[in-house]
Amino acid sequence: MAGVVEEIYVTGKGSEPMERVEEVRATTGGLDGDRYKEGTGYWTRYGDVCEVTLIEGEDLDEIEREDGLSVKNGEHRRNIITRGVSLKSLRGTRFRIGEVILEYDRPRPPCRHVQDVTEPGMTRALRRRGGICARVVEGGRIRAQDEIVTLNGCRMRPGPTDPGSLAG
Repeated sequence: MAGVVEEIYVTGKGSEPMERVEEVRATTGGLDGDRYKEGTGYWTRYGDVCEVTLIEGEDLDEIEREDGLSVKNGEHRRNIITRGVSLKSLRGTRFRIGEVILEYDRPRPPCRHVQDVTEPGMTRALRRRGGICARVVEGGRIRAQDEIVTLNGCRMRPGPTDPGSLAG
């Protein structure tokens, strides 16, 4: 079972609320209309730019359940919520989402700023569950429900109806 894109979020300016969209165009440098591609992200001035950020929906479920924090409407400050793929297992790989080829860049730990624009406890809740950064290798459209398919090997996280899948 391949992973899927559950939701997509962008915002045109750092510190502004994330907006849920059904599809987005990825080009070299990031996602059209997103703060880091537009050069208006909070961390842009410090040179810390992620072209595309991804976070596991399973981790957001756990944060909401265990910490009682609202993370389902973009408060996580990540672009793509995934389901059914261990993002850590994508390290060193290229993967396709819809028309787009991405390459794992690095983990994306949460910063203190995330709770400045959301609520107290958010930084701690996202620790070790902050997702990853990826670079756009080949552009195109990414849509909600697109499959996430590795191009050079990856193990998928088991889903609730797929106990035979391998975990990362």
